[in-house]
Amino acid sequence: MSDKKIGIIGAGAFGTAIATIMGQKDLDTTIWSFTEAGARDINEKRENCEFLPGVNIPPSVRATTDIVEAATGVDYLFLATPSLFLVDTIKKILAVPNILEGETMIATITKGFVPGKNGPQFILETLENYLPGFYKGNLVYISGPSHAEEIGAGKITGLISASTNPRNSIIFRKLMSSTNTRLFSSLDVVGVQTCAAVKNVIAIAFGILDALKETSAIVGDNTESFLFAAGLNEIQLLGKSLGSTHPETFTSIAGVGDLDVTCRSIYGRNRRFGRDIILKRIHEKYNGIDDLIDHIGSIGYLPEGAIAARYAVLLGEKYNLKLPIIQLVYAILNREIKPEHAIDLFLN
Repeated sequence: MSDKKIGIIGAGAFGTAIATIMGQKDLDTTIWSFTEAGARDINEKRENCEFLPGVNIPPSVRATTDIVEAATGVDYLFLATPSLFLVDTIKKILAVPNILEGETMIATITKGFVPGKNGPQFILETLENYLPGFYKGNLVYISGPSHAEEIGAGKITGLISASTNPRNSIIFRKLMSSTNTRLFSSLDVVGVQTCAAVKNVIAIAFGILDALKETSAIVGDNTESFLFAAGLNEIQLLGKSLGSTHPETFTSIAGVGDLDVTCRSIYGRNRRFGRDIILKRIHEKYNGIDDLIDHIGSIGYLPEGAIAARYAVLLGEKYNLKLPIIQLVYAILNREIKPEHAIDLFLN
């Protein structure tokens, strides 16, 4: 596999972490950066100073600002752009010959939902709607408890490689596995994608509680564990309704594992966003959840859970589900209730 070429679309923290793994294997890797400064830092300083500072990027990794160049002639392609930009990104590389002919194997690490004609769609469903027919059922979804900062630092990490094509799942499992990174296969692409998207919503609620715990006499570790367990139940309820095929997905590293690290880690952007709602009243700068999402770039970091909350509520309504934590996060972001009232509303 050492002669294979890798393309990575998206030079954020996780895209860079994948590039680092590929580079450590001495694989010829090209990563697309949206900015000139990002590409220059990777090529000249061997570091992504903005999104993954302090992590050395091996010399076999090269950055470009030409998205077509990053996708051309590669054997394996990772899509690592946020869900908000996924459709625009995939449209730009559809005409690349090796993608047009189905010669490149594609995996994505994008988390969340994407709007479709009939309501919110999964990431893989959206990609299949745009990519050539060959890719239907052959895409791979990478997820799990994995902050890029720790992958870059060489911390032991476990991930899920999910695909309805078990062969492709195994191929990417082998491609990404390294000394301290292990991947496990799954056929439950619906369950894994549900966990990846909705855990960010629960993490916002967890961050709110975490900030309230500093001043409240009634919020503590017990409260956070109460929320954590209830949140996992909501993820599982939604996943089952959407067509998850394996109940164990929700108790695996794709489910409880990813939820745990997202809620508790200092690197978690959604947990941070929840804390900022209490400590900085950050959500009050916006007129509601739609205005927040339209101007999400002004936050300074990307809390994907804010976007996922809007779509998770729509899916809950479609399937007539009771999702109180998800609905409370939505109501807070939509300026319908004050976050301090969320605890009483949840208990009642």
